Amino acid sequence: MFKILIAEDDRELRQLFQHVLGKNGYMVKGVSDGKEALEAMDNDYFDLIISDIMMPNVDGYELVRSLRDAGNMIPVLMITARDAFDDMRLGFLSGTDDFMVKPVNINEMVLRVSALLRRAQMINERRQTIGNTVLECDSLTVTTDKENMVLPQKEFMLLYKMVSFPGKIFTRQQLMDDIWGYESESDTHTVDVHIGRLRERFRDNEDFKIVTIRGVGYKVIKA
Repeated sequence: MFKILIAEDDRELRQLFQHVLGKNGYMVKGVSDGKEALEAMDNDYFDLIISDIMMPNVDGYELVRSLRDAGNMIPVLMITARDAFDDMRLGFLSGTDDFMVKPVNINEMVLRVSALLRRAQMINERRQTIGNTVLECDSLTVTTDKENMVLPQKEFMLLYKMVSFPGKIFTRQQLMDDIWGYESESDTHTVDVHIGRLRERFRDNEDFKIVTIRGVGYKVIKA
């Protein structure tokens, strides 16, 4: 069960967040400021932090900076009454992963928490699953019900990128920049060649398909 730490000096709001997240299956601990949050993390493990910005002793910016400076990459969802762009910018620069402005839509908060936890889990595990097909980053291996194969690095990373965001359209240039790098001398035709190879390898796969968006690029969809 995921454990969430809430740093919020508004007692009623803190209790509301605890109640809603608890009903959604999370273990939740609430503290009233960043100093207490850091102390709680010294004594226990948490999977995600929900933090206000304006708090006594240690505010939200300081809390996140302290964590990042210590190499702690725990996901942080910052929730605040401030809605100015500069406040959001400072939040993201300090290392915040996501941002919500009060008054908070509780249902949206639960969805964002779930998304942040999924993303963190994917990064930590360095694996991606679609249906019964599993992609393992560390070994460049794709495992299906029928076989286990090691792909060339570029093919694997191309597939992994698209499988990580099923339904999202990637332009050829985006894929080129992300997989081959901005300074690559290859042209976007290289992407087409690698997509062709992937389609051939997984033509019988029942979990996903690679779809061409004419004149734009490609996407992976669940079969």
